[in-house]
Amino acid sequence: MIGGIIMSQSNLEKQEAKLKQLNKKIKKEKYKIEQRLGKQIISQANLEYTNLSNDQIKLLAK
Repeated sequence: MIGGIIMSQSNLEKQEAKLKQLNKKIKKEKYKIEQRLGKQIISQANLEYTNLSNDQIKLLAK
């Protein structure tokens, strides 16, 4: 019985590690999409990155 519990705990820990890796991968992919989207919006609007302040970026986002 104890051996089964230990194996179940080990499997659970492995699944938890995989889940953490998947969550990191999802966050990374979402970040990439957000970056591409932002660049595309700026490009389509003929804006220059260096000229945008944080306030201007927030205004454009609205």
